[in-house]
Amino acid sequence: MDIKRQTLRHFLATLAYRVQKALRDAPDPFAEFRAKPGVRTPHELLSHMTGVLSYARTFLAGGESFRERMPTFREEIIRFHEVLESLGTLLLGDKPFNGTTPDKMLQGPFSDAMTHAGQLALLRRLYGSPVPPENFIMAAVNPANLGPDQPHPVCPDKEWTVPDR
Repeated sequence: MDIKRQTLRHFLATLAYRVQKALRDAPDPFAEFRAKPGVRTPHELLSHMTGVLSYARTFLAGGESFRERMPTFREEIIRFHEVLESLGTLLLGDKPFNGTTPDKMLQGPFSDAMTHAGQLALLRRLYGSPVPPENFIMAAVNPANLGPDQPHPVCPDKEWTVPDR
């Protein structure tokens, strides 16, 4: 596997890790939290992320991207990770990118999805259930693990306390 495909797989693993960090231990009502009219809920954001990544997958596997939202947040989480795993598997092969390049995948759909992972973390803070910080350089990100079962922080911020609202 070439270095660009390895980097894209690592990026997907980082995305899986950060999304699960943002969702870990979130209260159930968080899925439908709307910070303001016109702002996507976490459920809507994750559905959008799944659509963006399923669009990316079409450049390697053909087909169409997902547009519909899953009925439950749990189902959306599962589908999101299934798309990550499918993309990761496709990147293991040597099938050419159809109509794009690895660089364009990174600057487009992959970066778009990572931006939304940050939005999920921000929404957790706005909801009143902030995500604890950690040293992400030390995180146990593993390109072989793109599923929802992500490890807990290796190097959490020991000084951190939940800020007052």
